[in-house]
Amino acid sequence: MSLRERKIAKKKEEILRSAVHIFAEKGYQGTTMEDIAANLLMTKGAVYYYFKDKQDLLYQSHQMLLERSIENVKYIQQQDISIEEKLKQSMVVHIEHVIHEQSGFELMLKPEQFFSEEQQEKLRELQAKYSHCFDEIIQQGIHTQVFRNLDKKIARNILFGAMNWVTQWYTADGKKDKKEIAAIIADYVMLMLLKNK
Repeated sequence: MSLRERKIAKKKEEILRSAVHIFAEKGYQGTTMEDIAANLLMTKGAVYYYFKDKQDLLYQSHQMLLERSIENVKYIQQQDISIEEKLKQSMVVHIEHVIHEQSGFELMLKPEQFFSEEQQEKLRELQAKYSHCFDEIIQQGIHTQVFRNLDKKIARNILFGAMNWVTQWYTADGKKDKKEIAAIIADYVMLMLLKNK
């Protein structure tokens, strides 16, 4: 990637991150391109240089969050660590990412309200790819007899439910920070998967 391409990618990400927070604060309908531009001290025309409209901005923000999630877990999968540690670290990074990008993930709850069928299909493909990363780790743990012989899809959905629900109750001013919360949730979920020693 050239320097120019890196600068464009960085500016796009900056706009996307800002837009996600404004969408969460004002709602999709209540947000204008002027709001997004003003928040970044940019002109509306400058935002249109990178995105064709508000809907495109929302769609690309969803893509960015999912692609970043996949990158996070794939990086852990490549590490030379135990399968137990791979799953635990994947859960921790997922929870930290969901908390950090909470407003963006909350906007993903009803994609059919905002996106075309083609866009929804692309997002479903990314979600399936992300789910597959966890399925691979769980399957490897079952195969090596580190994890119980359970249905990997059901186990993964329980795992996602536990991890994603954190956005409903976590507050930054609580007694534990997001790293501590993520580690505790991961430890509890691991108890469901690990074979009794």
